[in-house]
Amino acid sequence: MTDQIQSIAGGSEVKDRPVDDERAASLWSDAWRVLIRRPVAVGAFIVILMMSSMAAFPKLWTRVDHDACDITQSKLKPSAEHIFGTNERGCDYYSMTVHGARASILVAVLSTLAVLIVGGLLGMLSGFYGRWLDAVLSRVGDIFFALPLLLGALVFLSLLQSQSIWSVVGALSVLGWPGMARIIRASVLSTKNMDYVAAARSLGASDSRLLFRHIMPNAIAPAIVVATIALGGYVAVEATLSFLGIGLQPPAVSWGIMINQGDDWVTQGYPHLMLFPAAFLSITVLSFILLGDALRDALDPKLR
Repeated sequence: MTDQIQSIAGGSEVKDRPVDDERAASLWSDAWRVLIRRPVAVGAFIVILMMSSMAAFPKLWTRVDHDACDITQSKLKPSAEHIFGTNERGCDYYSMTVHGARASILVAVLSTLAVLIVGGLLGMLSGFYGRWLDAVLSRVGDIFFALPLLLGALVFLSLLQSQSIWSVVGALSVLGWPGMARIIRASVLSTKNMDYVAAARSLGASDSRLLFRHIMPNAIAPAIVVATIALGGYVAVEATLSFLGIGLQPPAVSWGIMINQGDDWVTQGYPHLMLFPAAFLSITVLSFILLGDALRDALDPKLR
């Protein structure tokens, strides 16, 4: 009987790799093979990689200082010298667009990580222990669900004296964790009663080992899909908040601020001041959404 239990649990005491680890590895390897065969997924990943490199290493894309402005070259249209033209202060608009990726993507990445960590931990605890802890966390999550993300962020940031990347990340994280917690909770509920989890428990595995070694590797896939799509959503939310004047403020550079400033000049014959940052924003958001959809299809065998 003990041998049978060890076999179900993955033979963790006689093998180097448990069965559930092998199963998780197989899931991700199969998903990878599916993704690399889809041109849309590969294209979206390449775009995301390009935008991320702009955010992390802007000098790879331009050597021009986005703060080096010449008012005598104000509102120049795209040319060989300034491929995106210049803004009303005479700043090179291509350099500003490249540097604007950092704030937009940094807010999205930090917010998604915070939501994934906080929502993931609370969802795991809620689904694993259940009872009163599940009831309390679910009701707290319902309270936050009653606050729309964009409206709640507007109210939260309007109460602060100054806005920065960290304040925007804090607002989005506080309001965004309940959705991730629900997804993780549902995954844990469907995973914790599996035979290999019951076998590991019967062998004396601690709660922390059950959660992080056996349950989490098999319950994390839906959260990864949602987090990928959420990255695009947070890029759009940051741009919206900055466009409305509630998010990041000049002299910070972000696509939302650039769209806000360029909107005033569209009807005066300078549409490039809004179109270029808007195009970069739209392509980035679309790429995250397409990659998330492809991940969902790749990780769910029923959708292949």
